[in-house]
Amino acid sequence: MDIQVWRPRLMSGQWFSHLPVSLQDSLLSVARVRRLSPGQRLFKRGDPPCGLYAVLEGAVRVGAVSEQGKEALLSLVEPPHWFGEICLFDGQPRTHDAYGVGQCALLHIPQNTLLALLDEHPQHWRQLALLMSQKLRMTFINLEQLSLLPAPARLAHRLLMIAEGYGELDEPRRVLQLPQEQLAAMLSLSRQTTNQILKELQGQGIIGLSYGEIEILDAERLRALTAI
Repeated sequence: MDIQVWRPRLMSGQWFSHLPVSLQDSLLSVARVRRLSPGQRLFKRGDPPCGLYAVLEGAVRVGAVSEQGKEALLSLVEPPHWFGEICLFDGQPRTHDAYGVGQCALLHIPQNTLLALLDEHPQHWRQLALLMSQKLRMTFINLEQLSLLPAPARLAHRLLMIAEGYGELDEPRRVLQLPQEQLAAMLSLSRQTTNQILKELQGQGIIGLSYGEIEILDAERLRALTAI
């Protein structure tokens, strides 16, 4: 399949759509599509750098599992997000595990290929730095909320962030493909607490719940909860 058929999907994201056209073309010219089956591992913590990825279909679960088997889920990366850029800067091993969720299609630009492109056009490092700085901002926001906000406010804010593609999407989504256990893991909350909060929001007509999905019915009322 021609890589160019994925261009509209990538252009729906803020980062790629704001790149110089020459860099867009260069990235697509060296990219290849990689597919993951449900639960298939893309890389694990400690693996050597393998390049930059964009999610085209499905999703990628990024997190870590302790020796006791407890999972810390950092994020669920969905289209048209790019990820993997940290190792591009420092050349260090992967910091977390990444697994496919559902049938997953990824755009992959190998590490050495991208480094060669950046050596030839060093001005493009700034665009990669902007990609990483956006993730860093989100990390600081999440750390602050973990310390200061009560659980319902944290949950409301995370639902809005996911709906908005963490700042990547121009048009927020109403329906989130998000099982409750994954949302609980992202917020460091128990499944029971997460379920209770969601049921309360459902009772207020703010969200709708179905198997593996959360529908945002009233984004403004949900946003009001984040100020608590």
